[in-house]
Amino acid sequence: MTNSRIQFFDTTLRDGEQSPGCSMTIEEKLRMAHALEGLGVDVLESGFAIASPGDFEAVRAVSREVRGPRIASLARARREDIEAAARALEPAARSRIHIFLAASDIHLEFKLKISRAEALEQAAEAVRLARQYVDDVEFSPEDATRADPDFLCRMVATAIDAGATVINLPDTVGYCVPEEYAAIFRMLRERVPQAEHVALSSHCHNDLGLAVANSLAAIAAGARQVECTINGIGERAGNAALEEVAAAILVRKERFPVTHSLILERLYPTSQLLAELISFGPAPNKAVVGSNAFAHEAGIHQHGVMENPLTYEIMTPASVGVPHNRLVLGKHSGRRALAHRLQELGYVLDAAELEHAYRHFNEVADRKKAIYDQDLIALVAEWRRAASKSAEGRLISAS
Repeated sequence: MTNSRIQFFDTTLRDGEQSPGCSMTIEEKLRMAHALEGLGVDVLESGFAIASPGDFEAVRAVSREVRGPRIASLARARREDIEAAARALEPAARSRIHIFLAASDIHLEFKLKISRAEALEQAAEAVRLARQYVDDVEFSPEDATRADPDFLCRMVATAIDAGATVINLPDTVGYCVPEEYAAIFRMLRERVPQAEHVALSSHCHNDLGLAVANSLAAIAAGARQVECTINGIGERAGNAALEEVAAAILVRKERFPVTHSLILERLYPTSQLLAELISFGPAPNKAVVGSNAFAHEAGIHQHGVMENPLTYEIMTPASVGVPHNRLVLGKHSGRRALAHRLQELGYVLDAAELEHAYRHFNEVADRKKAIYDQDLIALVAEWRRAASKSAEGRLISAS
């Protein structure tokens, strides 16, 4: 894969907001949009203008206030959708209309109830109409990964001939595995000559937990835009998590020799803002931005991290905006971590004292899932009181 630039297309405010419990007010969308602008995303899909008056106003507000990224609105392959998107995007410095139309037979037959021929006609008409309003039109053959390969190639070629500038291949239901998804990109590049004149994009859902892996496979196969969301929110099991794709590119530069515009140190603050706005954060074990992503409890791990963080951390917390790593004290912790934390709290123990404290610590850790600073302070105070009484007893006995 030759060195080239990847565009990050963020759909937190559109596909992400469709996730149950993730809806945002216009004011909240604006706060998030400004954070995404600061993060450095290239394209910001701000909503689905035809979906509701609120969505229309949100797209319009973001278009008016956010000047860095290109602003996109989703639209079905219908005149009323495209015209609504165009009106909402009018204030944008740079805009894109993102059109989607079913490509798989199951969607054409059961959802839209149209033939393949009708779908090709609708795709061409929709893209041509959108090009009357904007210079940048993205076309997504929905459920591309379950579409007939020959028909998918025909639909993509039709959209490009009509004026599409970006072709997105959505794994709408999270069906693909990485090798299959990469093969679809290679197939289009080989069988659709027009494809070399447009950007190819990935859009992956996480139904099988493979959204990020599939997105990275697409990049390796020539995709130059990756669609994702902060914290991986989105329909059903969510979308590819932007922070995970970005971190993989950072850590595995030799596998993904690409450049991008993201400011990685803003990943964690952006994740935290989203959690604040939608009132729930990522799972503790969520990669990159979860509360346990840079936390260590096992004694062997803690010892290694204190000697050199690279022993158990493949990137620094600071590289993605996390304030610091965290040594979690629990029943798996070792003496070294206990001594380190006690020293931070102002208690310097010699070897015998540490051994005694560690035995008492383990007794507490077996009863509690987490050990807090106040537990350690109480433990040291209790041990010192016991040691003092023992010393007094020896003194009386000696006298």
